[in-house]
Amino acid sequence: MKYIYLAGLSFISLSLFAQKSPLREEVSKKADAIEQKLITWRRDFHEHPELGNQEVRTAGIIAQYLKSLGIQVTTGVAKTGVVGVLKGGKPGPVVALRADMDGLPVIERVDVTFASKVKTQYNGQEVGVMHACGHDSHVAILMGVAEVLSAMKKDIPGTVKFIFQPAEEGVPAGEEGGAALMIKEGVLENPKVDVIFGLHINSQTEVGNVTYRPGGTMAAVNDMKITVTGRQAHGAYPWSSIDPIVTSAQIINNLQTIVSRNLNVTENPGVVTIGAINGGVRSNIIPEKLEMLGTVRNFSKEDEAMFIERIKTIATKTAEANGATADVKIPYSNHYPVTFNNVALTEKMLSSMQMTAGKDHVLLRPPVTGAEDFSFFQEKIPGLFVFLGGMPKGKDPLKAPSHHTPDFYLDESGFVLGVKLLSNLTLDYMVMKK
Repeated sequence: MKYIYLAGLSFISLSLFAQKSPLREEVSKKADAIEQKLITWRRDFHEHPELGNQEVRTAGIIAQYLKSLGIQVTTGVAKTGVVGVLKGGKPGPVVALRADMDGLPVIERVDVTFASKVKTQYNGQEVGVMHACGHDSHVAILMGVAEVLSAMKKDIPGTVKFIFQPAEEGVPAGEEGGAALMIKEGVLENPKVDVIFGLHINSQTEVGNVTYRPGGTMAAVNDMKITVTGRQAHGAYPWSSIDPIVTSAQIINNLQTIVSRNLNVTENPGVVTIGAINGGVRSNIIPEKLEMLGTVRNFSKEDEAMFIERIKTIATKTAEANGATADVKIPYSNHYPVTFNNVALTEKMLSSMQMTAGKDHVLLRPPVTGAEDFSFFQEKIPGLFVFLGGMPKGKDPLKAPSHHTPDFYLDESGFVLGVKLLSNLTLDYMVMKK
């Protein structure tokens, strides 16, 4: 009921808010005019995807285009990141807008003319590369916002910082990257950013809709590596072994009791997933060692600490009960905090979202157990991260291919709404701060 009440209050103020934002109509007109340009950009990036910290071609196109708009550009931020600064003609706050640029190690199966055929090396393996999460559309949308706002520069009451970020999906073990590295290198300074907005397209939300959630909207994530060591033996004589495969199977099953027996599921969700198992070379040899890779998702620091402690205890004690040992590294290569939408900021900007997409198309959503390194920005300054519909109208969300899959697909007609949304959030925030 609380959020319904807030939405009602916010919508009551819309008519007054609209009077303070005469630029809204201009945003709409300019965004509609560049729709085909957005699609062309997106298709080019989709056909030429690059993994995290390798987005050289993508960054080059972005930087060149921002410069052509008269925007001050810095390149090479956090390896391949691009930052543009647009100073409006009037004084006001500094608003940052962020788009991520990297693709994923996925082989594309979608039958489109601009499908990716790119292959590269990742963690020692040859892989396909695909924009299987929509980052290509994020880049195109933010380039569109840059075009719209740069054409309105003299009327903008503040400064806009465009952050094109590499490596949102993480980097190989031992490398730095993404939002955390951009912050470390000062992306939120000079000029100092007051607030940040971001969006993520969603292939299972109908085009034309925008979804949001105050507070914890996406999970904190830790990856993990568990190495189980036993004793090798001939597969015909298992009694001579300490079997790391059987031990690992028990560990995997026992880890699931953390969610079912240790987590208060009435308060927050949580996930423990083992996504890779590597060990053994042939059918009749019980190996000495086995490695597992997994991910852990939580929505509070308390749950995160509990999960880590229980994972370590379960893995080591289960191994010990079998005569084996287990070494647990968590986090192994990356950690993202909870993507936490500042509650006051979310309430304040709800009217802007409703005016842009229509009240009936701005929907409250449940927490998402996916993770986003946009969360690092939100740890430093107030931030709002929302979701943009990318599923064709009338399609069943349960049958629409999900993110990070070879069949991931987007309806490109939703991109213009993304441009309008980020542009209006920026301008409306500036107007409200005057």
